[in-house]
Amino acid sequence: MNSNTAKSLLFAMMTVSFLTHFGTSADANDTAAEGVRYKTVVIEELDIFYREAGDPEAPTVLLLHGFPTSSHMFRNLIPALAKSYHVVAPDYPGYGNSSAPSVEKFDYSFDHIAKLVEVFTNEIGLDRYSMYLMDYGAPIGFRLATAHPERVQSLVIQNGNAYDEGLQEFWDPLKAYWKERSKKNGDALRSLFTIEATRWQYTNGTRNPEAISPDNWNVDQPLLDREGNQEIQLAMFYSYGSNPPLYPHWQEYLRTHQPPTLIVWGKNDVIFPEPGAHPYKRDLKDLEIHILDTGHFALEEDGDRIAALMTNFLNRKVK
Repeated sequence: MNSNTAKSLLFAMMTVSFLTHFGTSADANDTAAEGVRYKTVVIEELDIFYREAGDPEAPTVLLLHGFPTSSHMFRNLIPALAKSYHVVAPDYPGYGNSSAPSVEKFDYSFDHIAKLVEVFTNEIGLDRYSMYLMDYGAPIGFRLATAHPERVQSLVIQNGNAYDEGLQEFWDPLKAYWKERSKKNGDALRSLFTIEATRWQYTNGTRNPEAISPDNWNVDQPLLDREGNQEIQLAMFYSYGSNPPLYPHWQEYLRTHQPPTLIVWGKNDVIFPEPGAHPYKRDLKDLEIHILDTGHFALEEDGDRIAALMTNFLNRKVK
């Protein structure tokens, strides 16, 4: 066998292997539609990173992350939903793979970031969507919903607060900072930026802490440790004080517009404890609540269950 014949035979064998493993071109296209794309769009001269998956013609699910993480928290949920839905998960400025300008160059506030996320949705062509609201994602998402209620097809709320009952003892040091933005009160919060605190957020309240991947805090912590990032996070902590005064406005939105809502809540969360989940019953008629035996980042331990609940819910509520 000469070298040209050998090369041809090898190429043919590789082609058969590829088609056997990946399927026909139609199958490959189907797989690609579900695969995650990693993209960046420029807004306010900042690079805003986002993950996208699924058919853009399908109904959209907008995933809004919490502190101190990023769209990385949705890494497993995205492909699970993308089989039926168009899924988009941005990183806010100062988080994940998005730009992180200093506090001197960017207004780190919930009002500003919500407006930036609104511009983001316009920029990539999202005019109707369901939203997953978790932790920081709740005040950002409720600002979007109250500004454009006609865009919201449904809500999925996972340990995302909109009621006074949800702010308990954990929040006392932050409330002191809202009342007096002093160096002393700010320094008292810096322990929340340590690797121990980041690990605790992921593992506290879980059924099996050994099942929680350390990749989570090993991804988040180096970003928290970037020069100037603690000041960014302190600015966001202070800005969180702007959210409770808006709770009545958000509750009025829920009562008036009645978005179909699924609540999946980690009941052992110390940051946003279970009492924050139940007041939604006062304002929503089309509501499903599932209280899960896990902690703050419920997707880490109950991701498969949440994905199944969401798929069932969205299939019934979103056209």
